[in-house]
Amino acid sequence: MADAKNKVRVFVDANVLFAGSAFPRWPYEVLRHAVAGDFRLVLSPLVIKQARRNLQKRFPEYVDRFEVFIQSVDYEIVGDPTQDEVEANKNIIRDLSDVPVALSAISAKVEYMVSEDKDFTARDETTAELRRHLNIMLSGTFLREVMKWTSEWLESIRHRKWNDISKKEEPVQGQSSEAQENLGKKSK
Repeated sequence: MADAKNKVRVFVDANVLFAGSAFPRWPYEVLRHAVAGDFRLVLSPLVIKQARRNLQKRFPEYVDRFEVFIQSVDYEIVGDPTQDEVEANKNIIRDLSDVPVALSAISAKVEYMVSEDKDFTARDETTAELRRHLNIMLSGTFLREVMKWTSEWLESIRHRKWNDISKKEEPVQGQSSEAQENLGKKSK
């Protein structure tokens, strides 16, 4: 496996952490690739806090899965911006609450940002400035274009549920079975 400093660096938004912890679909597979070490995961304190808070509110039964992921994955932390930085860049994205996340991803100088938030992924004038700084992708697009998944493989998990996953699910290419088991654990 490539040295950590030679791996592609990927900033993951809170909604990918949230969805990947609650549903075994594309965001979950992005997280599995992170656990496998297929790329260098980059997170900010705010992104971790948002994912945890939203899981606690909407799916408290999956908070343990999220915590296991955070403890078992190797990731780089990038700082949150100051309030002055947020204020100075409030027009970089249409939703003001997304500005700190955008600024963290930009300051990290990552190759990719993965998000399920349309305020980040829209391909229109509202994200033009942001796209000058970041290569933003949906989870499925990232899996196809960067992780080289086939369309058939992507489609096969579009509506997957937790009970569709066997305990001995095949690990992501290059992923240890222990890492897979840690991420796939269900809360009791």
